Amino acid sequence: MVRTIELNKRQEQILEIVKENGPITGEQIADRLNLTRATLRPDLAILTMAGFLDARPRVGYFYTGKTGTQLLTESLTKIHVRDYQSIPVVISENVSVYDAIVTMFLEDVGTLFVSDHQGCLAGVLSRKDLLRASIGKQELSAIPVNIIMTRMPNITVCKKEDLLIEAAKKLIEKQIDALPIVKETDLGFEIVGRLTKTNITKAFVALADED
Repeated sequence: MVRTIELNKRQEQILEIVKENGPITGEQIADRLNLTRATLRPDLAILTMAGFLDARPRVGYFYTGKTGTQLLTESLTKIHVRDYQSIPVVISENVSVYDAIVTMFLEDVGTLFVSDHQGCLAGVLSRKDLLRASIGKQELSAIPVNIIMTRMPNITVCKKEDLLIEAAKKLIEKQIDALPIVKETDLGFEIVGRLTKTNITKAFVALADED
């Protein structure tokens, strides 16, 4: 497990000892601090799991030389889209704009994904799309969403196995709120999930809250 943590005074002392004297055994570290090996064991376990130290059998502890920022970066590169994805809200391309607005309100989402008659991704609807369509005197129940949606291939997608940090970059670059998570089939892109800014935020909070 790799993450940034706030070290206590004894853990900082251990790091300094290992930096200056590594490789060094747990017993030797304990002697320098006038503590027992058993007392020191939890601190050594935390520093090793957090990535600050590396332990090798019959050799001892090494300082990895990594900063908290580097450890956080390593942690982010181990998280995939599938770890934080949400269930997609999908509507048919023949659904009216009015019904799409109702669906977005009832499902409490900011983005709807639109499927074609084969069940594959055909378009994306955002709040802005529906707001623009609502301005004016048009009969919303008579306008199908395929008139106003963003269509393929102008849709940014991601896959379950993609790194979460790469998907986050797509959200920022395209200035959008959500990405459809897709699986390639012979018919097109099957919609298997969604990734939103909220999912990204949950990932960062989870990293910060790990014990």
